Amino acid sequence: MATEEPLEIRVEVAGRATTVAVTMRTPGADFELAAGFLMAEGVVRGREDIRQIGYCVDAALSEEQRYNVVTVRLRPTATVDLAPLERHFSITSACGVCGKTSLDDLSVRGLASLPPGLTVSPGILAALPETVRARQRLFDATGGLHAAALCTPEGEVIAVREDVGRHNALDKLLGWAMLEGMTPIRDGIVWVSGRASYELAQKCVAAGVPVLCAVSAPSSLAIDVAERFGLTLVGFLRDGRGNIYHDPGRIVVGTG
Repeated sequence: MATEEPLEIRVEVAGRATTVAVTMRTPGADFELAAGFLMAEGVVRGREDIRQIGYCVDAALSEEQRYNVVTVRLRPTATVDLAPLERHFSITSACGVCGKTSLDDLSVRGLASLPPGLTVSPGILAALPETVRARQRLFDATGGLHAAALCTPEGEVIAVREDVGRHNALDKLLGWAMLEGMTPIRDGIVWVSGRASYELAQKCVAAGVPVLCAVSAPSSLAIDVAERFGLTLVGFLRDGRGNIYHDPGRIVVGTG
């Protein structure tokens, strides 16, 4: 069975820790999840802002509880604004930070339009679902997890992360890339199981991902994000075909 447990994410600045999110997730890659969430929400810009990530050492917590609390300690040089997060987001495994649906908010936060450059062939994209499926170990065992994958324009799968929540799987993937020093991801393609929501689209824009592909449909707000920030958005990518909802300019026959 797919495991689902709460994860509390804390941010420590100058010795003061603040809880910024509680999410229901599949245990594993918790540090990556925390890092990806904070990057997507604009709390950190990259790994240079992070001094340390660790599980809670509070003696008042049981050993099991300690592994459900992650503290991200920021460097003194990091410039952060925790005010937008201090209402203690409670995130289910079904959706991300709901309610933050204003595109203007994303622009004010500093998200910029994605630059051109990357191109990929339709054939490469069409092959991604089967290629990624071969890497979904936890799905093979449980049949109940979502996945997010980072792929090259040539169709190579660089990394796959799985979770009971779509947004958590993507946070784990993007957090891994950030901690590896790979962000912004200017030459990568993100593939996600399920639908492409506003949350997933804005997370990709925050990480600099130029192409987002989903097995199912995009939401209207995901299309709005794609149009505002120049994200190539592909939905219903399965059975050798898909629909391009915005910016087909990066999908070029004969590339890849």
